[in-house]
Amino acid sequence: MEDLKVGSVVLGTVTGIESYGIFVKLNDNYNGLIHISEITERFVRDINNYAKVGETIYVEIKEISDSDKKCVLSIKGLNYRIDDNKAVKESVRGFTPLKQHLPIWIETKYKEIHKEKD
Repeated sequence: MEDLKVGSVVLGTVTGIESYGIFVKLNDNYNGLIHISEITERFVRDINNYAKVGETIYVEIKEISDSDKKCVLSIKGLNYRIDDNKAVKESVRGFTPLKQHLPIWIETKYKEIHKEKD
């Protein structure tokens, strides 16, 4: 079974669509909801333009409730759809990994520079 963690991007299957969000099955135990506010930064006129029931999509896990086996999900900023040949068109998380590592790289370089001066 896939290990679900907050912040990870995983595959899920769309099981339902309502005016307020998209329901996604993550595995045999966990389900989640992508609230309309977690679809895109722009105004969402029709949620049906973003997913179809039965479609497999990538989702980011924002929160996990182990007690009721439900997750808060997001597709905001993700290339969440899989094309017809089941290959991802581009990085699933976009520039997020670079953004997360940038402070580490800066700190490492900063230490190197100061070490060379000493």
